[in-house]
Formats: sequence, C-alpha cells, structure tokens
Amino acid sequence: MSDSTGLAAPPSLDSQAYREVLGRFVTGVTVVSTLEQTSAGAQPWGTTVNSFTGVSLEPPLVLVSIGRNRAIHPIIGRTGRFGVNVLGEGTQALSDCFAGAPSAMPKEAFCGAAWEPSKVGLPLLDAAIAFVGCEVERTIEAGDHTLYIARVLETAVRDEPGWPLLYFRRRYLRIEHGAMADMRGKADG
Repeated sequence: MSDSTGLAAPPSLDSQAYREVLGRFVTGVTVVSTLEQTSAGAQPWGTTVNSFTGVSLEPPLVLVSIGRNRAIHPIIGRTGRFGVNVLGEGTQALSDCFAGAPSAMPKEAFCGAAWEPSKVGLPLLDAAIAFVGCEVERTIEAGDHTLYIARVLETAVRDEPGWPLLYFRRRYLRIEHGAMADMRGKADG
C-alpha cells in the first residue's frame, strides 16, 4: 500500500513494543503542580510526569507532556501556570499517588503532600530536590497528550534529600553507587 507520494505506508507499530523501547530510557520523576483559585479557596493539583525537559536557556524554557485524560490538564489550561517538582529518592509513594495508584491519601487531597507556595504562588513540594515555576507560552496537541512549552519564572534547588528519583523499565531505579565525572563535551540541548 502506498500514499499519494508513492511511498510505502509504514507498518503498524505495536504499542507494547514501543513502550518497551521508551522504558529503556532512564528518566527523572517529577510532579507537575498548579494552584487553582475556587470559590472554596485555593486548590492544589498535581500529577506525576516523566516527560520533562529543558528547551532553551535564552529565554529559559521547559517542556512537559501531559495526558489529556489527566485531571490537571484542564486546570493548567485555565491557570496558564505550573510548577515542576523534581522528586528525590525515597518519594516513590508520593509519585505513585500523583500517578493515580491506589493510596491511603486520595489524589484529591493532594496526596497528603507537604508543600508551600513558591515565590510565584505555585505548589512547591517539600519532597522536591529542584523546582521550576513556569508560565505557559505555547501548547501543542500531540496524540493523546498536550505539550506545554513554558517560560521559567523561578527556580529553587535543595541539597537534601540529594539523589533524584529515577524511572527505568516501568520501575523506580535507585542510585546505589554514584560515580560522578565531568562531561568533556557539550551535549546538544
């Protein structure tokens, strides 16, 4: 079968095989958070996200990918702002709760997460080892997700708890022995 250009149509991709390939890429774990003002007061929202990356240094931009089926999706659409909380090692239960796994503390109760308002008023989790507060500049609909490209308004880092929470092959990964070495080149991006 070919399309109008005469090129053969690509074979259909096995979604499970695709997930397996993506699972081989180690990612950090973040909780994207926002705060919505309602008649009952300020309501924090959050969801676990591992599709997060820096886009540009000048201007400072980041990108997150959020499923359109996530409860936070329309909230970010209304607020136009979000925070990215980079989780530290030992926060698996918090990550699981924000991802929608069964939990003693319901997701609607912000998973019982301790937090404080950041400088620009976004939920900054106590468990975060790094944080960026952002304002959405552009959205791109991509499959079943929305890509948010956002300008970084503020940053924060903590030295404790130290190591990041990592995700690999649908499991959390711990750094048992971390050997650090300076990068000799410059990565693109």
